[in-house]
Amino acid sequence: MGSLGKSDPNLDDEFNPLDPEEFRKQAYQTIDFIADYYKNIDSYPVLSQVEPGYLRARLPESAPYRSEPFETILKDVNRDIIPGMTHWLSPNFFAYFPATVSTAAFLGEMMCTAFNSVGFNWLAAPASTELELVVMDWLAQLLQLPKSFMHSGTGGGVLQGTTSEAILCTLVAARDRVLETIGDEKIAKLVVYGSDQTHSTLAKACKVAGILPRNTRLIPTTKHENFSLSSAQLRSAIEADVANGLVPIYLCGTVGTTSSNAVDPLDQLADVASDFGMWFHVDAAYAGSACICPEFRHFLNGVERANSLSLSPHKWLLTYLDCCCLWLKEPASIIKVLSTDPEYLKNKPSELNSVVDYKDWQIGFGRRFRALRLWFVLRSYGVAKLQIHIRSDVEMAKMFEEYVRSDPRFEIVVPREFALVCFRLTAIHNSDSLELLNPKLLNWVNTSGRMYMTHTVIGGTYILRFAVGSTLTMEGHVSAAWHLIKEGADKLLRENN
Repeated sequence: MGSLGKSDPNLDDEFNPLDPEEFRKQAYQTIDFIADYYKNIDSYPVLSQVEPGYLRARLPESAPYRSEPFETILKDVNRDIIPGMTHWLSPNFFAYFPATVSTAAFLGEMMCTAFNSVGFNWLAAPASTELELVVMDWLAQLLQLPKSFMHSGTGGGVLQGTTSEAILCTLVAARDRVLETIGDEKIAKLVVYGSDQTHSTLAKACKVAGILPRNTRLIPTTKHENFSLSSAQLRSAIEADVANGLVPIYLCGTVGTTSSNAVDPLDQLADVASDFGMWFHVDAAYAGSACICPEFRHFLNGVERANSLSLSPHKWLLTYLDCCCLWLKEPASIIKVLSTDPEYLKNKPSELNSVVDYKDWQIGFGRRFRALRLWFVLRSYGVAKLQIHIRSDVEMAKMFEEYVRSDPRFEIVVPREFALVCFRLTAIHNSDSLELLNPKLLNWVNTSGRMYMTHTVIGGTYILRFAVGSTLTMEGHVSAAWHLIKEGADKLLRENN
């Protein structure tokens, strides 16, 4: 085997999987391909129109024995992969919550991939670790978090992949903190709380952490309180559990629920959590990003009393999936549960406790250099442009909300918060027909390929969700979406008359 590559007498070419010049050539081709994809993305059906199993029918049954030209692979991406994509970056994507991107984040991701740093501890990746410390404190400052959440104070932050990981990490810390006192054998008595609007990742985390499904309490919410979690109902539920010999350990409050963007009253929930000695986590995955704008910061009032806070810049801060920020008041509580110290990782900086080893702040072991993406974004755009980005999306959502209000056939179901509008068609007074009509309207709109939005059921009502926030969305796309929705409504109402 030579130093420049690997040869095989059965193959024609010498094999060098990372030849700098070949990398340069193919990388330029790839960038051109991606740039053209972004440029033309408006022309693709937003929701993929393929049927299940389409790709297996198109591709060979086994991998090729000999290498194939890169140009052929790119052609197949265009021919076989793109038709099966639901285009989250389309300016006509108004479903779920956005997955925002930017040039700065893409270039940061390129650097992250290029370095391939495996940052499980400080010694393995000093720059990766220390940049993460810096950017987590930078963003904490933008959100006006107290020093108790910062590395420069008494707490600290870590980049997780998603909110699911953040909740699981904090939940196992809360679990073990209590079991250490009452004994492991009493795990069946532990109870976790949220609302019926809390993201389903809480219930999944409970299963993974060994909390019995019957001990996951999702407190019912009402339209009267805009579907936010009532502290009075929460307290009653906890008191009943305690009277039955159960042990409350964890409360998840939400700033911006998935269904309707409801905001839980953090200060009031903090009172309850404090009274019962519970871990209080705040999930602000989507809406928390807006709190870098002073006019939205009040939605985080009370967070200073929480044990932890998570927020996902990949949703609304132009940072690409995956990037979830988790801040902790007492990192030691998670480190105690998640730390590992095998002999082959022992080193002087770690033993002296002079560094952060992020392997002990997460479920997994290896970790990517995610901080580069966030660093590139914060430096390239600065606070001012990121605030403009947030405010622009909110203004477009307000515009859509006014469109809905101007048409007597539709209604706003819950007050708009941030950049999500929840509405429905109400032109038919027969309730049975109405419940069928809105799903039909959603299906008609989505199968057109011209836009994509999703639904939810909240308070027993089927609701259409229109979430503004795709990086490429402009006012014209919002207007076109409304015209398409009205077109669909016109058609369906004629058919029902």
